[in-house]
Amino acid sequence: MSDVILEMRNITKVFPGVKALDNVSFGVREGEIHALVGENGAGKSTLMQILSGVHPYGTYEGTIYFKGKECQFRNITQSEDVGLVIIHQELALVPFLSIVENLFLGNEQGNFGVIDWTEAISKSKGLLEKVGLQESHSTLIKDLGVGQQQLVEIAKALAKEVQLLILDEPTASLNDSDSEKLLNLLRQFRKNGISSILISHKLSEVLEVADSITILRDGATIETLDCRKDEINEDRIIRGMVGRDLTDRFPERNVDIGKTIFEVKDWNTYHPLQDDRKVCDNINIFVREGEVVGIAGLMGAGRTELAMSIFGRSYGKDISGTAYKYGKEIDVSTIEKAISNGLAYATEDRKAYGLVLIHPIKDNISIANLQAVSDRGVIDEPRELSMVREFRGKLDIKCSSILQKALNLSGGNQQKVVLSKWLFANQDILFLDEPTRGIDVGAKYEIYNIINQLASEGKGIILLSSELPEILGICDRIYVMSKGKIAAEIQASEATQEKVMKYIMNNNRGN
Repeated sequence: MSDVILEMRNITKVFPGVKALDNVSFGVREGEIHALVGENGAGKSTLMQILSGVHPYGTYEGTIYFKGKECQFRNITQSEDVGLVIIHQELALVPFLSIVENLFLGNEQGNFGVIDWTEAISKSKGLLEKVGLQESHSTLIKDLGVGQQQLVEIAKALAKEVQLLILDEPTASLNDSDSEKLLNLLRQFRKNGISSILISHKLSEVLEVADSITILRDGATIETLDCRKDEINEDRIIRGMVGRDLTDRFPERNVDIGKTIFEVKDWNTYHPLQDDRKVCDNINIFVREGEVVGIAGLMGAGRTELAMSIFGRSYGKDISGTAYKYGKEIDVSTIEKAISNGLAYATEDRKAYGLVLIHPIKDNISIANLQAVSDRGVIDEPRELSMVREFRGKLDIKCSSILQKALNLSGGNQQKVVLSKWLFANQDILFLDEPTRGIDVGAKYEIYNIINQLASEGKGIILLSSELPEILGICDRIYVMSKGKIAAEIQASEATQEKVMKYIMNNNRGN
């Protein structure tokens, strides 16, 4: 077809012990938004890394054509030179450099090795206007929100005269408002003739903006759907992704709730850098044995700050309040003391804080409870290997070996490793912060089953999530948090998305 800007033909990629892509073909037309969907480990990111030159020519089989010409990209620079730019889920910005410095990093404006800052600043203003970011070019990246940083990444791509923009989970860390702004930007690019490849697990967003949808499963192309011709819904996409109908998004729970296992009273936390900013304001919450308690709220509500400040004061300063376990006051003033008192915190940022990415799965699972696999301070390796293999099977971690590095796992399997670590530590109270962020519907269902299993064992689960359907689908009771305060407490049986949002917005207006 004459309007095809990209063709990838018969792409096969093999890593040690696993075939990541098996004869995949994929095409994008000029001026369209083409969604690429599939379960974690389906091969989406690997395919895009081949396209952008992260996996260079010669390390895979197959052929790439861009604007009708065969391309053999050996690095990212070569793909960017022809107008093909990828924006990864983990943003590649330098926090302590300004917006303008980041926009032209590696693409400096000037001659003979001398940067022309007048030209760079002038161009940056135009780029920021195009993406709708009303910030000074001199603002440091660290002082921007995640949504604003995402816009800087897109402006950076525009500075390279992008013709095909690849976005890998661009809204995974954004609130609803910022997500809608980004989707509107993609629509505007489409009007301007710029093509986009959108990788996303948020199927509602995919259906909202995509012209075409290609589904990958187990490293193979299943089908491409034309949204302009076919009647497509989420269930139709999920059936292609997982190979079956997923009639229930959330597993059934048989609730057997016991006595109060953990409670915090009058909990206050201040921002670590802004002395007068209270991020947790007189919080009182509790969780019972076998109970899944949700903490709902918009981004910036203070959910993560609350969990981290309770877990060994790993966030904030001037922290006050009291923690109780079975009615007895406990010391959670350090991470070591929090763990010794039965607390666990599975972070929302598994790559930065949840895993040691360059270490194997084995090390990442055993690290929180080394004494269980040690004798007199020396690790008993056969015992450790046996234990890790047990958790690999129990949580169905898809990997070539337990010696595989954590960085080479898909997002869903990385999350299972994080959960395995705390399951092995056998903690009584678990804070799970965005446990399904950036993972597909099939992997989410598996995570929900794990949460149910923990609850059935009498654990107290506190789930922090920005996805209201998730909160409503698996929790027994819900705290609504807004601007650092508990705005409401609702039984899940009485909760609706509208009711939760009403409490959030009413509290925002009251401040």
